Amino acid sequence: MVKQKDIVLLPYPFTDLERTKVRPALVVSNDFLNKKSNDSIMLPLTTVIRDETYSILINEEDLSSGKLIKPSCIKIDKVFTVEKRLIVMRIGTLSNATFEKVKSEFIKVF
Repeated sequence: MVKQKDIVLLPYPFTDLERTKVRPALVVSNDFLNKKSNDSIMLPLTTVIRDETYSILINEEDLSSGKLIKPSCIKIDKVFTVEKRLIVMRIGTLSNATFEKVKSEFIKVF
């Protein structure tokens, strides 16, 4: 079962919608929703590092388990839902302290 704070790999569609590329995302939906629903709420990660509003830079020190290939930014303002069956694999789990930063930044979007 996918859990809140998990970093997972998902197939993202290219703009032509015919091809996909596997990319990471952070599960932000709580564990109750993750258990009862076929969907999970996610935030995308990118390795293109830019100093942008609503973006949090993370590296391996920000994980409680797993690995990141490169430092990445969590894109707080790009919320999406995805069917859990599309998840390729879990690659890590964000630390509690870093997830609190994500929640704090997420609230600012509203």
